[in-house]
Amino acid sequence: MKARIYRPAKIATQSGTRNTHSWVLEFEPEAAKKVDSLMGWTGTSDMRGQVKLKFDCMEDAKAYAERNGIPYDVQMPHVKKRRIQAYSDNFK
Repeated sequence: MKARIYRPAKIATQSGTRNTHSWVLEFEPEAAKKVDSLMGWTGTSDMRGQVKLKFDCMEDAKAYAERNGIPYDVQMPHVKKRRIQAYSDNFK
């Protein structure tokens, strides 16, 4: 039961960064997904795959995992540099 701690990326269809400031602890799947032969739906018996815990900072997520004995991996976010320019700079 390994967990992954990460900060979600910006949504590709939006320009804002609203849901990218919190850290998420998410469990890795323990069992492979199965396809139902009658309906064709994909399902699993792993209930931990539905759990996503949100934290304000990475240290809180690490402390929760250590307190509950959950092994974890931390994925550091890739920070994109933003260059702020005026609209008139496009026409120079």
